[in-house]
Amino acid sequence: MLPTELHQAYVFDLDGTIYLGDHLLPGAARLIGELRRRGIPVRFLSNNPTKDPRQYVEKLARLGLPTDISDIANTVVTTTRWLQEHHPDATLFVVGEEPLKRALTEAGFRLSDDPERIDIVIASYDRTFDYSKLQIAFDAIWFHRRAILIQTNPDRFCPFPGGRGEPDCAAITAAIEACTGVKSVANLGKPSHIMLEEALQGLDVDPAACVMVGDRLHTDIQMALDTGMASCLVLTGETTPDDVAALDENHQPTYVLDRVDRLIPQRLWDELGWTETNWKDH
Repeated sequence: MLPTELHQAYVFDLDGTIYLGDHLLPGAARLIGELRRRGIPVRFLSNNPTKDPRQYVEKLARLGLPTDISDIANTVVTTTRWLQEHHPDATLFVVGEEPLKRALTEAGFRLSDDPERIDIVIASYDRTFDYSKLQIAFDAIWFHRRAILIQTNPDRFCPFPGGRGEPDCAAITAAIEACTGVKSVANLGKPSHIMLEEALQGLDVDPAACVMVGDRLHTDIQMALDTGMASCLVLTGETTPDDVAALDENHQPTYVLDRVDRLIPQRLWDELGWTETNWKDH
């Protein structure tokens, strides 16, 4: 089914939806431009904690899609805010990369690699993960029995252009869970409702009047299903048509599109003079 009307607000995943690697996907720029021209709120969400919102602002600007920092939220933001709300005095051990550590330090949290002082172990997407980090997490959780485990996001891998990918946060979480026998008590990324609340902050709109747009069934689309939003799966990232065909009726996205600018109803395509080949001209 194709959209026939515009929604009151749009929430977009980034990698695999708006861009892939260092290139905007076909029609993404004209879609965002047209929604903004009509005064329709646009927000961007990412489960990737290896960049902070400032870095996303810089990347989108480089790609020709200038965006205010207030329109971007990712798991660096949601993890920091969740900890401020629920564990403001905690000492943290971050199995993650510098943007997450920097944000937590700037928010006033104490970071430590001393297992006797750690209250919370944060599992994240960490391309410097090694045995010594696993040992610290193990000691804080299992040996000293004082730390809890949370994760920034549940993604198994991060997709790359050309079909490759890198192990993501779920791999780090699984390693810590396997050796300690504990489970993560909080997920701060999609499909958690925490991400949606962050995305819609400051907007007086009902989630039911919004649409979540992304390329992943278990994060983007599941968050929409869990929160009563319309959902749009774009086939420009991880998910294939066969994956969609295998879903039961209760897990089907509202829309399945081969390109993101098809969110604009056909009657508006005709009014705007859009075609599938002239997307660079708008």
